[in-house]
Amino acid sequence: MGTYIQNRKARFDFEILETLEAGLVLQGQEVKSIRSGKGKLEGAYVIVRGGEAFLVGASVSPYQVPNTPKSYEPERARKLLLSKKELAHLELQTETARLTAVPLRLYNTGRNIKLEFAIARGKKKYDKRETLKARDSKRDIERTLKSQ
Repeated sequence: MGTYIQNRKARFDFEILETLEAGLVLQGQEVKSIRSGKGKLEGAYVIVRGGEAFLVGASVSPYQVPNTPKSYEPERARKLLLSKKELAHLELQTETARLTAVPLRLYNTGRNIKLEFAIARGKKKYDKRETLKARDSKRDIERTLKSQ
């Protein structure tokens, strides 16, 4: 199971409460582009509209620029494939609990490309500072243990 595209800022900017996975409705050229790692998840989010979930704000660059159709939109909303139970849970969390659904990574399971996303709560500035302090202290401890 290989990871094609990862959203590294998500774990720093958000407190991850729960992770889910969903399939994506993609065009053929988008599949090739994602498999070659041409895409970004930074700034993207998942919304529920009309009983369907969509990935909004994710950019998938064209696979071969000269062969790309003129109507191709790199940042179009892509439909997510979720069960009714998962959709209801996601809608409940994002609408009533005021949480955010943030994409974490695009990866493959066999031939299928899946999106791992998280139901998360945004961190405050002081929480981000705490994360940086903890990371630095952990790195210092590992250095001292390695040098002994």
